[in-house]
Amino acid sequence: MTDMGNQGIKTVLHPVSDLAAAKAVYSALLGTEPQVDGDYYVGYEVGGQHIGLVPNGGPQKMSGPVAYWHVPDIEARLAEVTAAGGTVQEAAHDVGGGRLVATFTDPDGNVLGLLQDK
Repeated sequence: MTDMGNQGIKTVLHPVSDLAAAKAVYSALLGTEPQVDGDYYVGYEVGGQHIGLVPNGGPQKMSGPVAYWHVPDIEARLAEVTAAGGTVQEAAHDVGGGRLVATFTDPDGNVLGLLQDK
């Protein structure tokens, strides 16, 4: 196995049931206002990490936080983790601006994310 340029966890998304209430708590916790502030998503950039709040788990129906590893080649990494026993939950797709995301589960059902910026 080779190091394919894994940049580590830089993005964590949290499903929230009340976006306004969660925004107040996360703004206090992080000591800043969000850089993205919409009805569909609230996002913070703090210490080189992106923390996102996703109302009602978004279209992917997240039931808990998902950590996203930033990688240079999302398809290659998906192939590697599935060959090792992971199961693709959400295939790689563009979420805007050329950013690709995908999720997979490990053998215990934990949801893990991959993110590739173009």
